[in-house]
Amino acid sequence: MTLILLAVSLSIALCVIAFNFAIYALPFMVGLAAFRYVYATDASIAMSLVAALGAAGLSVVVAAAVLAFVRAPLLRLPVLVLFAAPAALAGYAVVHGVAHNVIESTVALNLLCGTGGLFVGIAALMNINAHAAAFTPR
Repeated sequence: MTLILLAVSLSIALCVIAFNFAIYALPFMVGLAAFRYVYATDASIAMSLVAALGAAGLSVVVAAAVLAFVRAPLLRLPVLVLFAAPAALAGYAVVHGVAHNVIESTVALNLLCGTGGLFVGIAALMNINAHAAAFTPR
């Protein structure tokens, strides 16, 4: 019984951590791609790390600038979706990792994972939009 409660509590903690870090999925993916690209050109790990941090920071700065200066919701939507799509994929993966040993039906597992990914994606979209309000000039 203790092991089951531990597994449930760790699964909930993992979902909460993933839910809070979902808005950083796009900068992480951009940074990882930059790191892999620079490292593949026979650069050192330090130079690859600098390139990854620069690319991730640049993606955040560009998105914050677009969200700060564009007022039309239809023009802000692609930037918000660009940040929310990797968060939705991360949410899908987290739910799949937690539930794939419990649910045997593939259809039910995909429906549950899709719902979890959609929930995390929408929450990340709202969270990014709320953070963008802090950058908006008055």
